[in-house]
Amino acid sequence: MLDSSFAIQPAAPSHAPRPFPPVPVPRRSRHRFRPRRPAPPIVLHVDASNVAQQLFSIRESIPAAPGKLTLLYPQWVPGNHGPSGPLNQLAGLRLSANGAPLEWRRDPVNMFAFHVDVPAGASTVEAQYQFLSPVDTSQGRITMTSAMLGVQWHAMTLYPAGRAARDIVVQPSLTLPAGWEFASALEVRARAATPASQQIDFEALDLDTLVDSPVFAGRHFARIDLDPGAAVPVHLNVMADSADSLEATPQQVEKHRAMMQQAYKLFGARHYRHYDFLLALSDEFGGIGREHMQSSENGVKPGYFSDWDKNEAERVLLPHELTHSWNGKFRRPAGQDTPDFNTPLQNSLLWVYEGQTQYWGNVLAARSGLVAPAHMRDLFAATAAHYDVMPGRSWRAMQDTTNDPIINGRRPIGWSSWQRDEDYYMEGALVWLDVDTAIRELSGERRSLDDFARAFFGVQDGSTTPLPYTFEDVVAALNAVQPHDWAAFLRTRLDGHGPGAPLDGLARAGWKLVYRDTPTPFLKAEEERSKRTDLTYSLGLSIAKDGKLDKVLWDGPAFKAGLSGNTTLLAVNGTAYTPKLLKAAIQATKASPQPINLLVRKGKQFQTVALDYHGGLQYPQLERIAGTRDRLSAILQAR
Repeated sequence: MLDSSFAIQPAAPSHAPRPFPPVPVPRRSRHRFRPRRPAPPIVLHVDASNVAQQLFSIRESIPAAPGKLTLLYPQWVPGNHGPSGPLNQLAGLRLSANGAPLEWRRDPVNMFAFHVDVPAGASTVEAQYQFLSPVDTSQGRITMTSAMLGVQWHAMTLYPAGRAARDIVVQPSLTLPAGWEFASALEVRARAATPASQQIDFEALDLDTLVDSPVFAGRHFARIDLDPGAAVPVHLNVMADSADSLEATPQQVEKHRAMMQQAYKLFGARHYRHYDFLLALSDEFGGIGREHMQSSENGVKPGYFSDWDKNEAERVLLPHELTHSWNGKFRRPAGQDTPDFNTPLQNSLLWVYEGQTQYWGNVLAARSGLVAPAHMRDLFAATAAHYDVMPGRSWRAMQDTTNDPIINGRRPIGWSSWQRDEDYYMEGALVWLDVDTAIRELSGERRSLDDFARAFFGVQDGSTTPLPYTFEDVVAALNAVQPHDWAAFLRTRLDGHGPGAPLDGLARAGWKLVYRDTPTPFLKAEEERSKRTDLTYSLGLSIAKDGKLDKVLWDGPAFKAGLSGNTTLLAVNGTAYTPKLLKAAIQATKASPQPINLLVRKGKQFQTVALDYHGGLQYPQLERIAGTRDRLSAILQAR
């Protein structure tokens, strides 16, 4: 017999939560939202009037049938290429139906999913919550200040799981402080104002397009027409910390208008009803460069116009984001054309999406006069030098860096020259220079990458429906322009490891990378603007304005001497550090066998480090290859 002490006892009542339902998988839509198709819309209202506390207050009415409902907060953010939805800034979530509160439960695996039981008789779930803008840069990108704000709809929205974003209709509205102006690709349905605030009601549209249509608003605002009289309007909408930063000269405006004309000559077709550059000039509002099909978010320092001659390098931002209307938004990699914002993105073609956009952004900046062609050569020199000394290329191919937005999420890293970090942008631009010059050479200068751009991106004029592409599509389009083994050409460059940077395109363009003991005026101005002392190509380090070593080149002279980041330089050869003193000491090494002695502090430890370096100052620039065709100047010449 079984001993009674081991008899099975009745189970105690369970208070464990009910099992979670699986998160519904969206079905891919075959159409974009058409207003003639009636559908119950999500009614979404964002109150952005509390700029004093930097709070967005949100109300949302979500059509729902009785039963299980899963609401999603967007995780995979278009343009960020990774799972970067700011879930930690969502707060105060309360749900209700028919006036009664509903309890929600977060999915234990998918943190971006919220489960709720919709009671019988209910047809709508009401949601109230806040989006908390960071109030300090240590908390994330600041999206609201006392002078301006940005509404990114993916950060403001919950949506029902199981439906494609293109099949979900949203009726959005926005409350702003009284007197503020705003800009967006959205169409306005109505406006109403009170002494303290104003409400803007936008036309209903699908969730996919809403998320692709942010709003910038500000106290100090200017709108510049970049294509006067055109049937398809283009505006540069500028918000600033103060009114004086808004003042643009006629010459500055003309260069931005030239940018648009050069883009039209390059691509031909347009994929927007109107295009709005959203440009914030601020010391407080977070810097940004994010693409959308009919607009772009751009954030730089206040001197964009007022310190025009000092900020030339920043002027590649707008051409880059504009190019994305064609490359990345209209034509986008198939793995980026996901049905909703919680389906993982596939990034393997970011060297086209971002790399070719980086190339065209540079080219359009030069062709329009936003950046002088000679200075654009300096930018190419800086890019070529950066990758030519990058030891990380020896173990990690550029193709693999397309995974960095997922692996690293754009967090700072300690050894970027060894780890690598989203190099599909700049190294990708070198690859596309290689392709461009190869087409020119193979075709006897009759064709170029311009022909590819028009044939691949400049199709279906007026369409805003994404047209996905694959690697094979890119290869086929290149072969249609100029027959060649483009698959092998590209794979060799994408999967290769060096040594050195992919510089064949520069050589075929008629230029080579050299080093001089003084920087070009353009790169000197960029160093002054960034307040960094860049000694990468001599000592193998760069120094922030406070003396901190912000980057140390893996296996360079400073690395071999034992230096790393989070170290502060205090003295050079026994004298208090200044950039000028250190540069003089480096230059003196060419005629002296003595090392450079650096007094540094790391944490509470002080140390004198000897750098046995004798190469003098080294700064990259391009030099013409005698007897060759200057294809680079032809590429950068205005059309």
